[in-house]
Amino acid sequence: MPDKKSVTSISDQVLESKIYFLRNQKVMMDSDLAELYAVETRVLNQAVNRNKERFPEDFMFQLDKVEWENLKSQVVISSYGGRRTLPYVFTEHGVLMLSSVLNSSKAIQVNIQVVRIFTRIRQVLTDGAKLSIEIEEIKKQLSTHGKNINAIFKYLDGLTVKKEIENPRKRIGFKSDDLL
Repeated sequence: MPDKKSVTSISDQVLESKIYFLRNQKVMMDSDLAELYAVETRVLNQAVNRNKERFPEDFMFQLDKVEWENLKSQVVISSYGGRRTLPYVFTEHGVLMLSSVLNSSKAIQVNIQVVRIFTRIRQVLTDGAKLSIEIEEIKKQLSTHGKNINAIFKYLDGLTVKKEIENPRKRIGFKSDDLL
């Protein structure tokens, strides 16, 4: 088995650019994966078709025409010399399963890298969700604190107005005025 240095590394940015969000899932297209694994798309799909039981619907699915057209327009995929069939896309689990079907050292190394990217994306999304929850909690606390501060100011205003309205107190004890 060749060591890791002999397998060319793919930049994380390139891998991230090949991950799309479809049907509320992060997926990669069969043609992109084939390119990364340095095999033809038809070879990748043949290997998948020979092992169909390893790829249930939540691991891999075929795009419908509308999804394919939307994806082509978003990613600017050329129609020239295009595909005869609609592409398959693989979820994170499907990409993991591909390493058992395509058993080359390149496929294994690329899979490891792709799984790390999926994990990092999931972590970023999770961190973002946590951050949103924390921001909402802070907003609620600030709103509560604002109401409390307003109540304190109203109470203090009420005390100062009350002091101004009250008659001055009569002094207790001996007064010089009493002698006259």
